[in-house]
Amino acid sequence: MPLDPGIAERLKRNEAGLVCAVVQDAATRRVLMVAWMNDDALEETLRTRRGVYFSRSRNEIWRKGETSGNVQRVVGAELDCDGDAVLLTVEQTGPACHTGRQSCFDKGGPLELGVGKAS
Repeated sequence: MPLDPGIAERLKRNEAGLVCAVVQDAATRRVLMVAWMNDDALEETLRTRRGVYFSRSRNEIWRKGETSGNVQRVVGAELDCDGDAVLLTVEQTGPACHTGRQSCFDKGGPLELGVGKAS
């Protein structure tokens, strides 16, 4: 099915036709992961209420949890003011990150603020 034209016209896609998707846990509000969506992935996500993304490395639609079982049930979807990012609020089953961690931000850790800042 094509993406609803009212939604499609509001999106600002990158040169590859993708929009950034920020995925947040519905209960804790913690950011679990960041992914990319094309129109087909966004349409399927909105229609099925399941996290569906576009894999840039495989150049194909990727249904979260299809092989791992770590699915995302989407309970909310919002578009930012510029139309270049989608916020999905999800109920996550199992870890969200491909590393096996709950969040893709667990391993990377905090960055030091003020480093290299001009005086």
